[in-house]
Amino acid sequence: MKYILVIGDGMADNPVPELKNRTPLEVSKKPYIDKLAEHGILGSVLNVPEGFPPGSDTAIMSIFGCDPHFCYSGRAPLEVAAQGISLSIGDAAYRCNNVTLTDDENVPFESKLIVSHSGGGLCEKQGVELVEYLFAHPEFKALSDKAGMCVYPTESYRHIAVQKQVDIKGLELAPPHDHIGELVSNYLPKGCENAAVLTELMKKANELLQNHPFNVSRREEGKLPGNAIWFWAEGTAAKLPNFKAQYGKTGAVVSAVPLCHGIARLTGLDVIMVEGATGEVETNYEGKVAATIDALNTHDFVAVHLEGPDECTHCGDLKGKIQAIEWLDSRVVEPLCESLKAKGEAFRMLILSDHKTLTSNRQHDGDPVPYIIYDSSKDTQVGLSYSEANGLRGAFLSAGIELMPTLFELK
Repeated sequence: MKYILVIGDGMADNPVPELKNRTPLEVSKKPYIDKLAEHGILGSVLNVPEGFPPGSDTAIMSIFGCDPHFCYSGRAPLEVAAQGISLSIGDAAYRCNNVTLTDDENVPFESKLIVSHSGGGLCEKQGVELVEYLFAHPEFKALSDKAGMCVYPTESYRHIAVQKQVDIKGLELAPPHDHIGELVSNYLPKGCENAAVLTELMKKANELLQNHPFNVSRREEGKLPGNAIWFWAEGTAAKLPNFKAQYGKTGAVVSAVPLCHGIARLTGLDVIMVEGATGEVETNYEGKVAATIDALNTHDFVAVHLEGPDECTHCGDLKGKIQAIEWLDSRVVEPLCESLKAKGEAFRMLILSDHKTLTSNRQHDGDPVPYIIYDSSKDTQVGLSYSEANGLRGAFLSAGIELMPTLFELK
């Protein structure tokens, strides 16, 4: 028996007025996923424990069997692990996004708006150019050295900053994707002395990046500039339970997102990188499928993660979200299942959204999300399509950590 996990990040939603009060899952054309739901187990699960921030960190940790009540120390440390970086006791890690703030140098930093959480959709090594320039600039370097901070660039707009021997107790940082169109001053770091240090770095970064040649070119092309950085997802060193020790299964993770790579490394799962995988709606679907099929030859379990639905929702792209769901169906789930069936391989597949990402406000939501568990050797004859409403009609799991035991039939 082979086991596959497919995560459509943020594809669950609430009813959308523009869709006649239906959700993107309900209006999207996803015949293959619906067929699996009709013949599998359909239910809903609460991946984000009460009292925890609704996000992919807490949700995906839960899905992989890591209880946030005991394991969660912030998102950034998970992404630090993805790069093979070790945090010492007393160090802090942050996500350091390229972002776009109001594109007017005459507007004071605090009075600007958060325009884009991704610097206008920076991809490949575009964000690396900006962040490396910034941390090498004499003015910024003087501040970052004083703060004991260094940066670890990653492709696209998602970077990691590590600050040595710093007290972050009480620190509050805001995810930029949750506050698009809102005032910078309302979401600046607060809660401890180190907040002022982070704010000073962010303010200086905006000053230095505003007229960087790359951003000048972006404006000429009619694109948003990556004219600022934003610290968030603070945390300290993380330790997660070993996946094979918990479930007796070897496994691998296929994803373009550092968070998933970090969770994989910390749980002892293999990380599989796919060329051309972007974490956007336009990604190398075929490459991810091929990598998953290949990994199943040597592993019991493979997880494939698609970030597209979440990114589209944060960008206010409802059409893109629906397209991402439809491509998840036709370019991931269908070819995976058909390949396994052609080999005569028995398999169980879990399909779900890690959390809701709401079209109404472009933010994450911690409500229960629908899941499917399809077993190629059984037919439940449920007869219901995959949607939020139908998920609530099925079996309810009160915690995401129940998913893996259910998939592996350990309970």
